[in-house]
Amino acid sequence: MSVTVGTVACDGFTVDYCRFGQGERPLVILPGLSVQSVLLSADAIEAEYAVMRDDFTVTVLERRRELPPVYGIADMARDTAAALDALGLRKIGLFGASQGGMIALELAASRPDLVSRAAVASTALNVTGARFAAVGRWIDAARRGDGEALCLDFGRTVYPPAVFVSCEETLRRIGRSVTRAELDRFVILAAGTEGYRFTHTEALQCPLWAAGSKDDAVFGEAALREIAAAFADRPGFSVREYEGFGHAVYDTAPDFRDQLHFFFTV
Repeated sequence: MSVTVGTVACDGFTVDYCRFGQGERPLVILPGLSVQSVLLSADAIEAEYAVMRDDFTVTVLERRRELPPVYGIADMARDTAAALDALGLRKIGLFGASQGGMIALELAASRPDLVSRAAVASTALNVTGARFAAVGRWIDAARRGDGEALCLDFGRTVYPPAVFVSCEETLRRIGRSVTRAELDRFVILAAGTEGYRFTHTEALQCPLWAAGSKDDAVFGEAALREIAAAFADRPGFSVREYEGFGHAVYDTAPDFRDQLHFFFTV
C-alpha cells in the first residue's frame, strides 16, 4: 500500500496531510498533541489503521503550518474546516484523539455539512484547573528547551508503564533531536488547550462515539464520564470505557481500531 503526503493551501495558511486507502467513504483523523509532526511517521500510521484501507480513503490532517502566537481550539477547528473545504471533503467520518478530539467536537457542532459521524478518544469537554497540569508541565519543558525531558514526561504520562519502558530510549532519541522551532510550535499548540470548554452540546447532532481509559493520567477518568453525561440521551451516542491502557488508549488498546472501524461502517 502507499501513502500520499501533501499540503493544501487555504486562505493565508497551509495544512500538511497524508492520505491512504481506497474506500469510497472519506475518513479524517485529527491527531493529538505531538512534539514533532505525526506525518514523519505516515507509513506507520497507515499500517496502524490497516483495517480502514478497504472501506475508507483516510486523510490525516496536521495543524496549520503558520501558527499565530495565540491559537485556541475554536481557531484550530475553524482552520481544519477550511482545509477540508479546500480538499473538497464533505460528509466525512471524523476521528479526533486527545486535543484532536476537542477539535473534532467543535467541528462537528459548527459544520454539520462536513461531518456525518464523529468519534473521539481520550478527550475532554473542558480543560481547566488540575486537568491542564500535565500539559502545563510539557509547556514548561518546551520553553526551557529541554526536548528530552518533554518527551520522557509526555511518554510517561500518556502510556501505561510497560509501554513507556518499551519506548523510553526512542523517546530519549526523539527528545535530543527536537529543534527549537518544533518546541516553540509545541508551546503554541499546547497552550491553546488551556481553559478550553465545549459549549455546543445541542448543536452536535451527528452520531458520536467516545472512548477513553480509566487510568488516563492527562485528563483523568472523569473526563469520559462527563462526555457520557452530556450526550447520554442523544440518539446515535455510544461510549467505550477501557481500563489499563492509559491516555493513549487509541494506540495501546488492541481492539481500538476495530471498534472505530465498526462505528464508522454501521
